[in-house]
Amino acid sequence: MRRIVIALSMLFAATAAFAEEVGRIGVDWMGNDVVVEAFDDPKVQGVTCHVAYFSRSTIDRLRQGNWFEDPSNSAISCGKVGPVTLGDIEKGPKGEEVFSERRSIIFKSLKVRRIYDEAHRTLIYVSHGDQVVEGSAKMAISTVPLD
Repeated sequence: MRRIVIALSMLFAATAAFAEEVGRIGVDWMGNDVVVEAFDDPKVQGVTCHVAYFSRSTIDRLRQGNWFEDPSNSAISCGKVGPVTLGDIEKGPKGEEVFSERRSIIFKSLKVRRIYDEAHRTLIYVSHGDQVVEGSAKMAISTVPLD
């Protein structure tokens, strides 16, 4: 079992981007924050995305009594930071997950998928939450034209 977990961890690490926190904005006295993270697309050289999301504090979780809930709100902006070089990317309509980060202990993650719009020579990045039970309809989108 341990070998399977290690193998899956290595596979995930090889395909997903890692984010670096570049900003944190305090929004209230309870310690709730808006966190801004940056990550480079692992298969598209020259594109960096910034994702912003709400981070609940321990005080807020204790006060409201809903320890495991986290809002699914997120925002994303991606742009060229140098010459763009497409690697071996998925070109189908479902695109490819380029970033994933847990937003609660068990139930929710923040994900970013890249979709290649070949007809318009544009990369589309969609950030969304996912939940084990219900999913989430809250999302944000950013595009990077390749020309």
